Amino acid sequence: MTARGTRVDVIADARITGEGRELLPFAGVDDDALYDVIVADGLIADIAPAGALPRRGSVLNAQGAWLIPGLWDHHVHMLQWALGVERFSVREAQTAADTAALAARAPVRSDGRRIAVDMRDALWADPATVALLDAATGDVPTYILNLDLHSAWLNSAALRREGFAPDASGFVREDDAFAVARILNDVPVADADAAVGRAALAAAARGVVGCVDLDMTWNEEPWQRRVAGGFDSLRVDFGIYPQHLERAIGLGLQSGDPLRDADTELVRVGPLKVITDGSLGTRTAACSHGYGDDPHNHGVLTVSPEDLVELMTAATAAGIGCAIHAIGDLANSHALDAFASTGAVGRIEHAQLVRHADLARFARVGVGASVQPEHAIDDRELTETLWASQTALAFPLRSLRDAGANILLGSDAPVAPLDPWVSMAAAVFRTHGDRPAWRPEERLDAETALAASTYGGSRHSARIEPGALADLAIVADDPLTAGEERLRTMPVHATMIGGRLTHVA
Repeated sequence: MTARGTRVDVIADARITGEGRELLPFAGVDDDALYDVIVADGLIADIAPAGALPRRGSVLNAQGAWLIPGLWDHHVHMLQWALGVERFSVREAQTAADTAALAARAPVRSDGRRIAVDMRDALWADPATVALLDAATGDVPTYILNLDLHSAWLNSAALRREGFAPDASGFVREDDAFAVARILNDVPVADADAAVGRAALAAAARGVVGCVDLDMTWNEEPWQRRVAGGFDSLRVDFGIYPQHLERAIGLGLQSGDPLRDADTELVRVGPLKVITDGSLGTRTAACSHGYGDDPHNHGVLTVSPEDLVELMTAATAAGIGCAIHAIGDLANSHALDAFASTGAVGRIEHAQLVRHADLARFARVGVGASVQPEHAIDDRELTETLWASQTALAFPLRSLRDAGANILLGSDAPVAPLDPWVSMAAAVFRTHGDRPAWRPEERLDAETALAASTYGGSRHSARIEPGALADLAIVADDPLTAGEERLRTMPVHATMIGGRLTHVA
């Protein structure tokens, strides 16, 4: 019997799938052949037909299940996700009145606040006002966070508590909404770290071996604390925000460096994260054409092109990569311009609306497309309504792949679940359940989606081959042939990092 924490020496009787399978001994002859994978020093040492080599040491028998590279979520707000998944959700509410009434049922915290999450207000038919929210929630400071985190709905008591001017709608957006989220996430560190620990274990149970954590804070400190407390469930690359860039440079942090003052190789310095525009649902994504219900509104650039170049130049000179949030086509064009002029390495986060002429620039400039396919499923009605007049491509996947871009899949948790199987299913099938596929011409093939869910992305995917890290997962079915619902809910039997089990079903 193997348990979490066991170091595996042999994975026995496994089927193997994913990129590189064509190099296996029986490739093209018997694609269901069973193999033994030998692990040593955290690496795959050898692969042989099942039973061909002695099985020495700790043996994990896959019993004919499928071995895949360990999965990565390339865009996570780890603390926000960990706290949000345990908070009161209003996701099912379809109107402002229903949302206010549902939020009134959220428990009151020890600090006197009431918090609800997962609001989707973009297509409400009834007006949202602070008076409506006050009538439902009374004098208890009440905060309802939008699913995309770019806006929040506060009652009068909450507006007063946080020092906002009285507002007829009660909505705060962009920087003010981010400030509210930071306030609400300021919980006792023991509670925060325990929530992150639970979320990480849940991710490992879905075959996840790593994530890029883009929480909007100074991330080095909490990860030092978590590692010291025994965190070992995931690999983590943590992001740096512009307000902390000078500090990071002063400390000599470079992307890829291991976490300072910590005895671990699991946590590393990640990219500079810059948010250059808003979101579709908040109608603040910077677009070349107006929004369908407000033709004069083209969204907002929250960072000017000149300031973006300055930030990326400073990061690049210091050895820090860049992750640039750009949702609208105008923001994407400016981000690509900045990558081209600075020589920065990294990726664009979201790329939800991309000009046809910009598709090839991702590959030409060497910029990864860090995308969240489940957003296309969630936002298909929003896209058809609010971006009806746009001429750029909405939620392109296949077009980016065909143009040579390196695709990296993620969730933007808590906007979508921290679960790469959900992302892969959305990318491959462009639907959920019985609904027809939305813009099916933008589907990814399953092999690309799986590769894009590994550390290097679709063009630099992890492979199961000698010399590779033994970051692996054993799953019930071949993800390259699974149907939509099975792919979305794929049973995961085991997950390991460097051959050490982080999950056993």
